[in-house]
Amino acid sequence: MARLLAERLSLTHVEVDALFHGPGWVRREQFVEDVDAATSGTGWVVDHDYAAARELVWSRIDTFVWLDYSRIVCEWRVIRRSVPRAMLRRELWNGNRERFFAMFTDPEHPVQWCWRHHARKRAGFETRIAEPGNAHVTVVRLRRPREARAWLRSVGSP
Repeated sequence: MARLLAERLSLTHVEVDALFHGPGWVRREQFVEDVDAATSGTGWVVDHDYAAARELVWSRIDTFVWLDYSRIVCEWRVIRRSVPRAMLRRELWNGNRERFFAMFTDPEHPVQWCWRHHARKRAGFETRIAEPGNAHVTVVRLRRPREARAWLRSVGSP
């Protein structure tokens, strides 16, 4: 969604996972500095909400597009992405590849992380949106994939 939105608006897409994960899935030490550099100018779309850079990004955004899907929809989408990537050994970022069995054994694997943290992330976004310091942020809350597709079609031009 972030990549498509950036294309439609002719903005830079900032893939935060690529900035965060170094080789061996280790957090890159310069992560926050890289996010700072990527979001210091005008015209960008960030595709993730990492805690380490959250305050920095939220201080700069003007619009928050929230794909607030149900836990089942989120989980299905993560599985649908992870299984082929693991089976085909596709490189993601900095030489990293998903491992198939990690989906079942690693609590930090996106399949497990998504399931365990869905309610906490939703509550966190609701709290963050309500904070007076974020009154400058326009919130686009999309609760179903069809809403997101319709909204994306209405934004910019391909």
